[in-house]
Amino acid sequence: MSEWTSVSAKELLRVLIGKGWEIKRTTGSHRVLSHESFPDFVFAFHDREEVGPKMLSRIAKKTGLTPQDLR
Repeated sequence: MSEWTSVSAKELLRVLIGKGWEIKRTTGSHRVLSHESFPDFVFAFHDREEVGPKMLSRIAKKTGLTPQDLR
């Protein structure tokens, strides 16, 4: 079983911003996030969408997110 659980896109964005990510620009529902330690990341979710465990794992590899950050 995965250590990741589903979370809303709005909550995920809040956690990423709390970890030092900043919204660089927005086009529609696509937000480009930037962080000094990672390459830019395109966050392409609507606020009410659920982000599943597999996608969270992929996002974590690019952003440094951990399961504990979402608790």
